[in-house]
This record gives sequence, structure tokens and C-alpha cells, in this order.
Amino acid sequence: MAGFLDRAKEQAQRGLTQGKQKLDDVQAQRAGGDLLKSLGAAYLAERRGSGSPQATQQALQALESHIATHGDGFLRA
Repeated sequence: MAGFLDRAKEQAQRGLTQGKQKLDDVQAQRAGGDLLKSLGAAYLAERRGSGSPQATQQALQALESHIATHGDGFLRA
């Protein structure tokens, strides 16, 4: 009986770890998408004359930092 409970506990732990990893991946993709939208908004504002090149550069740097940390998978999603 103890072997069965150990296996069940191990399996539950594995499922929990996989679920957390998936949640982290989804959150990183969502954050990447938000940063991409921010870059687009900053660029559009700059082109229309209501934004600054500095704001566009900051948005680009934030996006590049996210890509360096989490990869660029959200660009293909």
C-alpha cells in the first residue's frame, strides 16, 4: 500500500510541476504580447507626432529584455 501511495504522490507532484510550468509559459507569452502592443503603440504615437523616440526606444528595450529572458516564442503564437 505504501508503494502505491508513494507513486500517487510522485505523480501528483509531477502534475503540479507541469501545471506550474505551463502557467509560467502562458504568463510569459501574455507579457510578451503586451510588450509588443506597447511597442506598436509607442511607434504609432511617435509617427503621429504625439510620442517620442525615447518612448519607442524604451518599449523596444523592454521587449528585447523579455525576449532575452523568455525567448521569442510568443511572436509565433
